[in-house]
Amino acid sequence: MGSMISVEALDHSGSFNVYRATPADEAKAAIVVVQEIFGINPGIRAKVDSWAAKGYAVYALDLFWRDKPGIQLDPDIPDQLQEAFGFYQRFDRDKGVADIEATIRAARAETEKKVGVTGYCLGGLMTYLAATRTDADASAAYYGAGIDGFLSEAHGIARPLLMHFAGKDHFIPTEAITKIEDAFKGNERVEIHTYPGVDHGFATQTGKRRVEDAANLADGRTEAFFAKHLA
Repeated sequence: MGSMISVEALDHSGSFNVYRATPADEAKAAIVVVQEIFGINPGIRAKVDSWAAKGYAVYALDLFWRDKPGIQLDPDIPDQLQEAFGFYQRFDRDKGVADIEATIRAARAETEKKVGVTGYCLGGLMTYLAATRTDADASAAYYGAGIDGFLSEAHGIARPLLMHFAGKDHFIPTEAITKIEDAFKGNERVEIHTYPGVDHGFATQTGKRRVEDAANLADGRTEAFFAKHLA
């Protein structure tokens, strides 16, 4: 089980909460986990705890702290799903990237190790943007909706990037995935996998959206990816 720590924003406008979990022994490396639109909810905390059990120091930041700190929403409850979309629509992505950078710096200072970033849904897009704009050592993005709108930043990717997409994602059309694949064709730093027949959120740790086989396959690939690039 982890606990909350506070990290100061790079612009000194305030501090935000980060759920941190660490292994019993010295960490192999650090991983920053970027939430979906539902906050640092039980599913995200379970992701953090799972990575910590694998030997990493893990940090999940509160993306929406400037709007309403500490939200925890359940995507399986319709009213809470709609509330989450409201936070998503008001979210400032540029400030979000800066908060990820602040968390990377905090993780690197605390562990003196390499730092990876992984995220889901909105967090998948933010993971891609972290790969283009920060010095994260490796990044693994899950079903990042909107990545196709930021391909002009692809030249900024200097370190390994892994992306997972759902084959039947009702938020990310097949055409968008094809556009992303075409943009990175031949780029040895970028690895892309699509999982046939599953929808957005298939790798969530808890809840109705999880598809066990696809989630385990994607997570196994991410684990191998971080083991290689954060060593």
